[in-house]
Amino acid sequence: MTRVDTLVNAPAARGRTVLISGASIAGPALAYWLNRYGFMVTVVEKAGTVRDGGYPIDVRGTALDVVRRMGILPRLRDAHIDLRRLTFLDEDGSEMASVDPHAVTGGVAGRDLEVRRGALAGALHEAVRDDVEFLFDDSIDTLDQHRHGVDVTFRRGASRTFDLVLGADGLHSHTRALLFGPEEGFHRYLGYCFAGFTLRNTFGLVRETTMWNAPGRAAVLYAVGDDEDVHGFLNFARTEPPFGAFRDPEAQRDLVAEVFDGAGWEVPGMLAALRDADDLFFDVVSQIRMPRWSSGRVALVGDAAYAPSFLTGQGSSLALVGAYMLAGSLAAERDHAAGFAAYERDTRAFVTLNQDQVGKGDAALFPTTARALEQRNTMLRSLGSMPPPAEGRPPHEALVLPEFRLRG
Repeated sequence: MTRVDTLVNAPAARGRTVLISGASIAGPALAYWLNRYGFMVTVVEKAGTVRDGGYPIDVRGTALDVVRRMGILPRLRDAHIDLRRLTFLDEDGSEMASVDPHAVTGGVAGRDLEVRRGALAGALHEAVRDDVEFLFDDSIDTLDQHRHGVDVTFRRGASRTFDLVLGADGLHSHTRALLFGPEEGFHRYLGYCFAGFTLRNTFGLVRETTMWNAPGRAAVLYAVGDDEDVHGFLNFARTEPPFGAFRDPEAQRDLVAEVFDGAGWEVPGMLAALRDADDLFFDVVSQIRMPRWSSGRVALVGDAAYAPSFLTGQGSSLALVGAYMLAGSLAAERDHAAGFAAYERDTRAFVTLNQDQVGKGDAALFPTTARALEQRNTMLRSLGSMPPPAEGRPPHEALVLPEFRLRG
């Protein structure tokens, strides 16, 4: 557990211009705190607007303190999904175990939050939209650093100069590629791919998740309420990432259909729905591990710098905490170099601890061999045999937020 108390001289930040790339989670959270400290903030986002909907995400531990300090915790409590049951099925579709979701995921009922991704993104955007500049349907094309700032050209043709540029543009960050080179140098593939999409809730599911497993394959139906739609997920093990399918939705659909050919339960209907889905999200399950998160006047935050993968359940929480730490460090230190150094010094241990949770908890839900699947099922049938929680603070609570208090 770490804690750093820092006094912030807010006037030192005034007039310093910052461009943030990305308006999902880390970007608007970072914009909120930088604006609080007197920076002049612009956020550029390649999408045409804030993305609504989306799959459920967790907000846990230290991240809860971040959203509390932002004043959006009550809104997120109202949006809490309150998943009530997690049912596991054998390969033949028969029920193997039905458990309290918190017993498996490690969440704390009544405290931790699970909300649609769009609900969090919308709350963050609303908290800052009147105070900073948003440029939707645009993105960074080039960056050119020099002594006095960063010259930026945008995809739509404009050119501007900023004191700092901060990349909050996700796992496949373009800002990171411009600054540090190809993703392959930092991409730690975890051996899985997944396809997410929505489909009609013809299953009678209400606030619950049903998961079908075969070795190396999983099909999930996730009902966040009593809506007409459910979230579908098809997750599968694969030795190498399918690079040829990344930019081709039809190739993605073909690959998933091939992997799940012959599967039972509701999988054939899910594959049919996948063919028609207009919200397909396909990606690999990966982490980003970098030796440093900044270079010159440019730095990274959230998934762009340290994606932990959905197997940890900590992606959004790390983004929120990282945004708070980066903004406060920049405001507290004498210059951007010292601010970036403080951000990394005070945040990296927390990030690494949470990234290292891969292989524990949620990751054990997707066994790749028949033996591993049976071992998981045996544990689920008797939750008393599940590994006990570690003593002390859990990883998602291992950092106590610094008090970046204003002075003078």
